[in-house]
Amino acid sequence: MDWREFLSSIISNNTERDRIASDIGVHAITLVRWASGESTPRPHNMRQLLRALPKQQRNQLQQLLEKVSSDISELEIDTSEQDIPHKFMMEVLEARASIPDLLRFWSITRLVLQQALKQLDPERIGMAITVVRCMPLRDGKIRSLRESVGLGSPPWGGDVEEKALLLGAESLAGHVTVSCRLEQIGDLRTNKTFLPAYQVEHEVSAVACPIMYACRVAGCLLLSSTQVDYFVPEARLQLIRGYAHLVSLAFTPDEFYNPEDIALHIMPPPQRQQEHFDGFRRRVLQRMQSLSDSERRISSTDAEQQEWQKIEATLLHLLPEDPPA
Repeated sequence: MDWREFLSSIISNNTERDRIASDIGVHAITLVRWASGESTPRPHNMRQLLRALPKQQRNQLQQLLEKVSSDISELEIDTSEQDIPHKFMMEVLEARASIPDLLRFWSITRLVLQQALKQLDPERIGMAITVVRCMPLRDGKIRSLRESVGLGSPPWGGDVEEKALLLGAESLAGHVTVSCRLEQIGDLRTNKTFLPAYQVEHEVSAVACPIMYACRVAGCLLLSSTQVDYFVPEARLQLIRGYAHLVSLAFTPDEFYNPEDIALHIMPPPQRQQEHFDGFRRRVLQRMQSLSDSERRISSTDAEQQEWQKIEATLLHLLPEDPPA
């Protein structure tokens, strides 16, 4: 028996086949094609397959793979519990207790996103994670969301916040923030879910999870992957929920809003927003310098927030048919 025949015997049980497919985020027919020799799994797919099997079957499949190749080191997997490490959670709690207010949001979100990216994309096949937060109330309502701290693995850059945008009702992040419910799209190229979303470069699948506190919402954790159906496995979704809970520790209670206070507008597409962000850092610095000799001196965080609000006011009044400035 070779490894394909062994796989075929495992997935002859339809229930087990569907379970394995769900766990590794592929369609059941893909497993059938691997078993028949019609296609061959890539190394990261094979690692996911090995991880999804019970220990005895995993060991047997590895032995069969050794007969094909003497070097299967690239298929070595971590079979430890797929939970957020307890030691890391304690690090986040310690940071929440000890970091000054001015540095708390940036420090905790960076800490959480670094760990989340490491655990959710261990093979570095391509993922971006962004904290999306509510803009301050405008006329008593939240009108848009702001992409804030973000990290990514190739093909995305390390800091994805450099291309931050304002999001609204047209986005998956906006829908999830309003509904306060996690949603995922397996393939943005076809998007058969009918959920609102737009596709950025390299992005194939996406998921968003609300950031909650006492039935109020501060925004969401937004993740993108280069792979189809990457966020389908329930174990992966549970990890994302856990990281969203940890990110909530970066916010103050007054940064969470009642869902009925969120009335998002439809924001212009990324290419139309970009011109309004040109020179953003320069304008923030100018704002700080203009107030540096007065009693109204402000921090860089406050200056950035004021500049974001100024851009938001412009974009909210930019109609779809308006030509670029």
